[in-house]
Amino acid sequence: MRAIGKVSFQLKALRIFPSNFKCQIRGHRVSPPQNFTGYESIKQQYSPQIPEYFNFAEDVLDVWAEKEKKGEKGSNPAFWWVNDRKQEVRWSFEELGFHSRRLANVLSGACGLNQQDRVFLVLPRVPEWWLVNVACLRTGTVLLPGTSQLTARDILHRLQTSGARCVITDESLAPLLDAVASQCSSLQHKILVSPTKREGWKNFGDLVRNASSDHECVKTRSDDPMTIFFTSGTTGSPKMTQHSHSSYGIGLTVNGSYNFSNLQHCLCAGEPINPEVMEKWRSATGLDIYEGYGQTETVLIAGTFKGMKIKAGAFGKASPEYDVQVVDEAGNVLPRGVEGNLGIRVKPHKPFSLFTEYTGDPDRTAECYVGDFYLTGDRAVMDEDDYLWFVGRADDVILSAGYRIGPFEVENALIEHQAVAESAVVSSPDPIRGEVVKAFVVLTAEYKSQDQDQLKKELQMYVKKVTAPYKYPRKVEFVEQLPKTVSGKIRRVELRNKEWGRS
Repeated sequence: MRAIGKVSFQLKALRIFPSNFKCQIRGHRVSPPQNFTGYESIKQQYSPQIPEYFNFAEDVLDVWAEKEKKGEKGSNPAFWWVNDRKQEVRWSFEELGFHSRRLANVLSGACGLNQQDRVFLVLPRVPEWWLVNVACLRTGTVLLPGTSQLTARDILHRLQTSGARCVITDESLAPLLDAVASQCSSLQHKILVSPTKREGWKNFGDLVRNASSDHECVKTRSDDPMTIFFTSGTTGSPKMTQHSHSSYGIGLTVNGSYNFSNLQHCLCAGEPINPEVMEKWRSATGLDIYEGYGQTETVLIAGTFKGMKIKAGAFGKASPEYDVQVVDEAGNVLPRGVEGNLGIRVKPHKPFSLFTEYTGDPDRTAECYVGDFYLTGDRAVMDEDDYLWFVGRADDVILSAGYRIGPFEVENALIEHQAVAESAVVSSPDPIRGEVVKAFVVLTAEYKSQDQDQLKKELQMYVKKVTAPYKYPRKVEFVEQLPKTVSGKIRRVELRNKEWGRS
């Protein structure tokens, strides 16, 4: 349940040290912690003030635009996008404001969207993706981002569950939207990001070009909904994880850079990093990788912050935002060195940066809380130095190359094929992706005598067609029966342990 599955880079922060000051750790150059003196100092200094009203577009982006006009900031762009063909888009804060205010007028004017109406955005990472994000902030509409690998079934579920009134996508996904739109009674506006026209769709470029750049940002309370992420679970369909204007707009400040000049600090998250990968990175760059841990629901939970000793295999100490503990099934704090559930203390005060709820699903929301703690769903150990060590997931969610994949979604796709009597999906180790989807399949009687290699390929192709392609089972094993409890529930843990060589 880690947030992202790739190495990312934190660039040099605001300089408060002499330009020739360098730190040396094991003979390698790293940047000094420049906005605090060490982990303990950031814990002591971290005391965010949450105002009654907050909007990132008005209170951050527009403030920087004013500083830009007055010459109080450097010439670095607010936005700099480069594609594979080396085409570039660079916007200053003033230009970002200009374009996003135009789009805000489209959302509130041409589309007639009101504050807290929901906008479903499915685009690759093109400049329009960021403009929609900022325009939704300005209008107080709630953004629901989706990967461009979604299938028609995925899109239908998200539109029906969310009640989105507007969808914004490109020409590659428009046919899938059209295929399900008639089943989505709340959907009123379809906007196409494309130089071409499509019947039944408003054209993004035309709308923005004809819109005014004068727009007054709505007033949003800090706890008003800002965005909803669909996050996969072990059972059922993806949950709608709702964040507020403060939980993301302010909550992420604990792990932000101030100035982007040159690479000095490297971060990773998503899965425990392989020591061999870390060593190869260090050999190639002279820089260490600092590991972090977080969730869609939480922002950063823990990390190896600048100035901290790196313990290979540990993901650091608790973020200053949270009181993180390892607890038992009843929410009691466990001794150091004892494996348990990773939890965040929410009583007597719930941290503002924690997600609001699983929208429309109070039962699932309630299941996350035990005693005084929110449970992340992961298992961990805390050592005597307060470092946290990831053990495994308490649920069955599969993390493959950074993608979160719920087994239920894959099993649902498999069971639709006439060859499948039942199936169970678990993670399986993979040297490149960390882990991949493996399906244990019980065949129907008429398919047991068929060529199994050919049948494996057929099932894989079938899953690719009916769900997002990255979810398909890269490994398939045919079995006579699945391990089950007395009550008939499949024991995925037994299959998973078999795959990972655990007894």
